[in-house]
Amino acid sequence: MTSSPKRALTTGAVALTTAGLMALGLGAASAHVTVAPASTTEDGYSQLTFSVPNESETAATNKLEVTLPTGQPFTSVRVKPVEGWTAEVVSGALPEPVTTDDGATLTEAPLSVVWTAEPGAEISQQQYQTFSISVGRLPEAGSTVMLPATQSYTDGDVVAWDQETVEGGEEPDKPAPSFVTTAAAEGEDAHGGHTATDTAETAEAIDAEQAATSTDTGSSSAVGWVGLVAGLLGLAAGVTALARTRRKA
Repeated sequence: MTSSPKRALTTGAVALTTAGLMALGLGAASAHVTVAPASTTEDGYSQLTFSVPNESETAATNKLEVTLPTGQPFTSVRVKPVEGWTAEVVSGALPEPVTTDDGATLTEAPLSVVWTAEPGAEISQQQYQTFSISVGRLPEAGSTVMLPATQSYTDGDVVAWDQETVEGGEEPDKPAPSFVTTAAAEGEDAHGGHTATDTAETAEAIDAEQAATSTDTGSSSAVGWVGLVAGLLGLAAGVTALARTRRKA
C-alpha cells in the first residue's frame, strides 16, 4: 500500500528531528582536567601531559596550578614551554622529611607547577590546551600518583580538581588527575629502560600523535557536519517532490 503525502511529510519531519537531536548530543559529554603519562614504570622518568578544557560559557581559563606529591616527592621536574603561557616550578619544605631508596633524606622538593596565561593566550570557550612536565623518579609499582589541579577563570571563578577516584566506585564530580605506577616490563632495566634520549623521543612522538589526532578530529568533524547537512537537504527535497507527485495524481 502506497504511503500518503501526509504520512511522507510526517516521516520526513521525524527524521529531521531525530538527526537534530543526535547532532545536539555530540557535545553533551562533560570534560575534566586529566593527565596522560608517557610512562608509568616505577623508579623511572615520565612526561606527564595535562589536558585542560574550558568549561565556562562566559569566561576563559587563564591559570592552572598542579600540586605535586609530597609523600613520595619528585626529585626532578622540568616544564615544557607553552606559547603565550609562563610556567613556574614552586619548590619548598616538605611536610615531613622523606628518605629515598638510596638513603638520602629530603627536606625540600618541588611542590607545584603554575602556568599563567599572557593576555590573549587564555583558553576560550570550546577550546582546550595541554601542559607537559617531565618528572622523576616515579614511586614503586602499584602507587597511585595524585596530581590535584586548580583551574582559574578570567571572571574570578576557581575550580579545584582534587577529589580522589575510588576503584569500582562512581567517578566524583571533580576528580583529581591521577595514574598508577607499574613494574618494569621484561627486558627493561630497573629504571624502566628509558634514557634521556628515549624520553625526548617519546615526548616528540606524543606531541605528533596529539597534533594528528586534533587535525583528524577537526577534519572529520567538518566532513561529518557537511554530510549531515547535505543529507538533510536531500531528505527535505525528496519529501517535497513526493508530496507534489501525489497532489498531481
